[in-house]
Amino acid sequence: MILKTDCKYFPGNKPCVPSKTEGKKCNDCNYYEPVDFKILIIKLDATGDVLRTTAILPALKREYPKSHITWVTKRNAKDLFTNNLFVDELFFIEDNDTISRLLVEKFNILIHPDASPVSASLASIVKAEIKKGFVLDEKGKVIPVNEDAVEWLEMGAFDDLKKKNQKTYQEIIHNIAGLKYQKDEIQIHLNQKEIEFKNHFYSNNNLKRFKYLVGLNTGAGTRWQYKQWQLEGYIKLIEKLSLKKELGILLYGGPDEIERNKILKDKFPDVIDTGTDNSLRQFFSVLDLCDVLVTSDTMALHAATALKKKIICLFGPTSNTEIEDYGRIEKIIPDLDCLACYKTRCDFEITCMGSITSDMVYESILKQIQNLNPLISI
Repeated sequence: MILKTDCKYFPGNKPCVPSKTEGKKCNDCNYYEPVDFKILIIKLDATGDVLRTTAILPALKREYPKSHITWVTKRNAKDLFTNNLFVDELFFIEDNDTISRLLVEKFNILIHPDASPVSASLASIVKAEIKKGFVLDEKGKVIPVNEDAVEWLEMGAFDDLKKKNQKTYQEIIHNIAGLKYQKDEIQIHLNQKEIEFKNHFYSNNNLKRFKYLVGLNTGAGTRWQYKQWQLEGYIKLIEKLSLKKELGILLYGGPDEIERNKILKDKFPDVIDTGTDNSLRQFFSVLDLCDVLVTSDTMALHAATALKKKIICLFGPTSNTEIEDYGRIEKIIPDLDCLACYKTRCDFEITCMGSITSDMVYESILKQIQNLNPLISI
């Protein structure tokens, strides 16, 4: 038989890409690469967390250079993996054949860094020589399967341990996976079509008239409403930034920010609204335009980090220590004892995010721009 069914490029039910595009047969194919060492990563929620978890991929490939990596996630995270050459195969939890494949296939290593009962149940049924992270026991309880996972589980259970933590999320998941942490980057790789989308937006809005572009990501999702900076803060900030004619101001957001971005655009017609109906990849494309981004702890933070932007991140109810700054993120952290509370409701009249002033953010923006080009004064 000339067909080599163990090749990583063989899809099983159709010709592989080298066969289709170059007429290759297995007996003379220089692309042939057998699947010998299989790694499974299970990470379902949330989209921003899935994105930042991709930071473990370079370390995995250094440790296991010939490995075949499969990632199980939700379908809404599919576009995060576009152009990602580290991941060989994606499974989606919504697909009917995912469970059956997980019951049949065998893996050398399973990495499941979430203490979620739903995904932990998947980790339990997977056949793997080594499991790292969390599984579900027979009583329906999430349990750690290696010592390095205990710390993360206990941080999720006890607020005081969460507040005391000094490790970044990336360091924690590397520890859980048994990998050496070298501050590898979150993975986003724009393709040519996406670069053209960005360039088209740049030219259509004549952004070349500005020396620097400052992005304002005005929302923070719906789960943690207190991660979101107050609208009044953005209004005062834009008033200050508008006096600097060399600065272009870009508004970022999604469907949840339609109303708030409309208010800002109506009040300041000169700001450039990048749109709230972009696809995820289009959002990444226009996010790549800004030189400095102001955001709270949300998916845009992780995306801008992956795109190696200068970032000013506003922190309140979530942990600032868990965010790896990569030397590019300036953290604005209120001087309050109640930070990292992870509450969906606040008991105080002035919230942690409400105590962040426009002056704090404005001065940070100017400092970051100065760092981009110390020879130019702003």
